[in-house]
Amino acid sequence: MLVRKSTAVWEGGFKNGKGTMKIGAGAYEGKYSVASRFEEGPGTNPEELIGAAHAGCFSMALSLALEQAGFKPERIETTARVSLGKVPEGFKITTIALETEGRVPGIDEMTFREKAEAAKKGCPVSMALTGVEITLRARLAAAKAA
Repeated sequence: MLVRKSTAVWEGGFKNGKGTMKIGAGAYEGKYSVASRFEEGPGTNPEELIGAAHAGCFSMALSLALEQAGFKPERIETTARVSLGKVPEGFKITTIALETEGRVPGIDEMTFREKAEAAKKGCPVSMALTGVEITLRARLAAAKAA
């Protein structure tokens, strides 16, 4: 079993504190704060990192599903919009909206969407986030000119 590691350090109190998050062996390290999480301040936040993980996992799962169906994807680009909302208990990630566009020669729109839905359900990050409503909008990109 693979085990992946990330680290977060928070210094100070909630409102005026600051922190850093480090992914893996230093592939990414970034600052975060109350302003970067709940306002429009500089830095990143846990929700953006969850979105990046989800978009990356989904894109790979879709590529695999397409290859298993006999298609050779040229490019899959996915954006994950992670919504953080106020609920009676505090804050909660309420929805994740995935938007994906794929350049896949020889596939029709319906088949592409079917494979995208299957990838959304089978992606390990989607499965880890089952307590969150996850939506998907999938579309094919125009073929590359020869």
